[in-house]
Amino acid sequence: MGRLRRSRTHKAQRDVHRASRTRVCRSLHVIFCIKLTAVARLGWQARTRDLDQIQLHDLDPKVREKLERQPLDFEKPGLAQHYCVECAKYFETDHALNTHWKSKVHKRRCKALKEPAYTIEEAEWAAGLGREDKKLTSTLQVVKEVQM
Repeated sequence: MGRLRRSRTHKAQRDVHRASRTRVCRSLHVIFCIKLTAVARLGWQARTRDLDQIQLHDLDPKVREKLERQPLDFEKPGLAQHYCVECAKYFETDHALNTHWKSKVHKRRCKALKEPAYTIEEAEWAAGLGREDKKLTSTLQVVKEVQM
């Protein structure tokens, strides 16, 4: 490693540390045997819930109420008392949650959740596997029928 290579490697320390904090290991063996930097190199990331999972399950009024009023959990940030359902994130304080609700990230996520999710039928139809004479039903129609 030459002088220039050495000087170019440690510019974004903040991002490296942030990435290592958000990684989730797959087993206890990995947690105890591999350092966080090795886990970051392997690319195991903490996955958030997908938009279709949130649309079809979490935004249901009964489930939403349960998620917003969770019992105390010492393993989760803020004891699981400050949760954003749309973004599927826990926050440390109520102030952090209120700030998040005003942020662009939350507003973009809410806008993306207003669009209907793709169904398996729509994906097969787009790939050319579906029948053309069959009428496609959107996910929002299915959700409205279930709620009624």
